[in-house]
Amino acid sequence: MLLETKHLTKRFGNKIAVNALDLRITRGSFTALLGPNGAGKSTTMNMLIGLSRPTAGTIIYDHHAKLGVVFQGSVLDNCLTVRENLQIRADQYHHVPADRVATLSQQLGLTNFMQQRYGTLSGGQKRRVDIARALLNDPDVLFLDEPTTGLDIQTRHAIWTLIQRLQRDRQLTVILTTHYLDEADNADHVVVIDHGCVLAQGTAAEIKIRYAADILTVTTPDVAQLIAQVALQPTHQTRSQVTFRLATMQAALDILTMNRPLISNFEFRPGTLDDAFLALTGKEMR
Repeated sequence: MLLETKHLTKRFGNKIAVNALDLRITRGSFTALLGPNGAGKSTTMNMLIGLSRPTAGTIIYDHHAKLGVVFQGSVLDNCLTVRENLQIRADQYHHVPADRVATLSQQLGLTNFMQQRYGTLSGGQKRRVDIARALLNDPDVLFLDEPTTGLDIQTRHAIWTLIQRLQRDRQLTVILTTHYLDEADNADHVVVIDHGCVLAQGTAAEIKIRYAADILTVTTPDVAQLIAQVALQPTHQTRSQVTFRLATMQAALDILTMNRPLISNFEFRPGTLDDAFLALTGKEMR
């Protein structure tokens, strides 16, 4: 086990931000911490990386585990070039090879803008440099705190392709907090937190099965007859369409097969992490 927490707790006055959190993270795994604003994700992250001391509980790392962190906001200097930013920080570590910055610039595709000032880069370029900074000490664990917030879809995809390659090639352990729940779809372990408590945890597939209903929308010439034959209360209906929330894909297949003469068209959508998240944490804005 690379990292384990036992009853990890953080209080701010009378408020419990994190409440007896138990985590077990294995080497080379990808763990996603999900939750609404104020759920306790960032507080948990800050305790795991040593920026905040727990009120109670313990954090246990494997011997000499090295950490790398990509923060929500950059910690690099806008007025320095990419090379200067990375070299200054590389020099702060012991035992970092002299060619470490050059190696990372090649691996992460930074060579074309190494001489540019960091402040002139695009959002995606800045994020790649932020990741390079976090990898300078060749960490065992890479913490990513909302790493793609504000980036366009193409840039988000490129960043995640890079992170997944790093995880695969280096057996890097990745711990993520994110508001983009689709980014957690490939996680080995998903932990949904709200009000400092764990509401659910497991693989993304397990959480979707437990908490996210599948949606079947059927177009039919006779809505009333279809509802009567299916014997399920629909979640929505119009003159020509009816929508059902179902526990499994097989239930949708049964409806379609048994009522084929009444069905002129249909749309099936499997439950998503977004559905599970809303089922667990509610739909109210925070």
